[in-house]
Amino acid sequence: MRYGDGGGVDARGRARREVVRGQAAGMFAGGMSAVQVAAVLEVSTKSAYAWRRAWAGGGQDALASRGAPGPRRRLSQALQQRLLQVLRDGPAAAGWDEEQYWTLARVRTLIGRMFHITVATSTVWRLLRRAGWRPQQPIARAAERDEQAIARWRRYQWPAVKGSRAGWARGSASPTSPASR
Repeated sequence: MRYGDGGGVDARGRARREVVRGQAAGMFAGGMSAVQVAAVLEVSTKSAYAWRRAWAGGGQDALASRGAPGPRRRLSQALQQRLLQVLRDGPAAAGWDEEQYWTLARVRTLIGRMFHITVATSTVWRLLRRAGWRPQQPIARAAERDEQAIARWRRYQWPAVKGSRAGWARGSASPTSPASR
């Protein structure tokens, strides 16, 4: 099979397959059979026969890519860029004052407010992934946090609270240890 990796469903994969279909159209115009085209282009005969039928019915334009599979995206590139700019400004700029991190539910609500479009949470997830956003666990730290006091406590008080590693029993419990004989 020519596309062992599945051919991809991104724009590059579609463009690569369209080039192959264009080569097939040229071969059909030159009088080659579907079986010969399949052998030369290293595709299945089923695909070659389907391309031949499409080519006979509508020429090379009938073999052009129909675009990405699935439903059309609800947010255009321009709308996505506007949304990402608001996301970069932070939740406080968009009206959320409680915690300063984005959740999928918040982004979904923001899309509804900005564009009057309802999208699924999974759509928000895919949109953020395409934009390069990754899930993060926020670091919750108090605004009053005193790093010097924490370092001092760790240095002087924690060892006293923690005690020794051995606890009350000193030495080794190993049967091979001379102290245990």
